[in-house]
Amino acid sequence: MKLSSQQIRIGIASVIVLGTIGYLAFTGAAASKSYYVTVAEMQAMGDKAYKSNLRVEGFVKPQTIQQSGTNVSFVLTEFESHNPKATANPRAIRVNYQGSEPPPDTFKGDAQALAIGTWGHDGVFHATQLQAKCASKYAPAAPGSAQPAANDKRAAVEPAPNSDQAANSGR
Repeated sequence: MKLSSQQIRIGIASVIVLGTIGYLAFTGAAASKSYYVTVAEMQAMGDKAYKSNLRVEGFVKPQTIQQSGTNVSFVLTEFESHNPKATANPRAIRVNYQGSEPPPDTFKGDAQALAIGTWGHDGVFHATQLQAKCASKYAPAAPGSAQPAANDKRAAVEPAPNSDQAANSGR
């Protein structure tokens, strides 16, 4: 069976298109890959930190947030300021966030944050994305405080009747 010149051209064009798609998929995946690291791990990466997209997790040092519109500069540390593991000189990095959106409402001192960007030779982490977690939302309830059970929908939605409502309900 002999292939016609048109079939050969279609085969060559198909190989070129598939090769281009494969190349773009490979280079795109490699370029968007980012490492999730803590402040201490990033500082230990050496020169590799300068060449990688990074997701750095840490805690916002209280009273270091300087905001101007959507741009924010702050210090990210490895522990909360009130954590017993925190030292007088914790591992910390300066972060400059320049994004199109302001930081989230939960972004404040001692908040757990995730800065996504690159480590600069100037010793500053240049973030293009910023995420903050609200630790108080997940903190255990204080001893002695009454909270409704998770499966008791009535208690979570309806307020408890007070003495006036209970007295008037008999009418």
